[in-house]
Amino acid sequence: MNYTEFQVTINVPPLLEEPMVDCLLAIDSDGFSSLNVNAHTIKHDQLSLVEQVSGRQKQVRFQMYVKQPQLQPLLEHLKQNFAGAGIQYWVLPVLERGYI
Repeated sequence: MNYTEFQVTINVPPLLEEPMVDCLLAIDSDGFSSLNVNAHTIKHDQLSLVEQVSGRQKQVRFQMYVKQPQLQPLLEHLKQNFAGAGIQYWVLPVLERGYI
């Protein structure tokens, strides 16, 4: 099955929220959403002492839809601008979307 649209999800530390907003606003897309989330992991070396005790790490999640031709340029742009930042992302095919 060939997909033409994808949902890109990106989790960033709160300190990178504004740089990520600026980066995503510079990209030709239909816009994006952001929300505060708690990330949970067993990789304690990536957590502060407070985060280890509470069992959660505050992050900001960005989600956006991109068309196939925009996907690789977006990922390359993110990798260039945030290399080594430890930002987690994932890409999922969109089966359907619309307005109700």
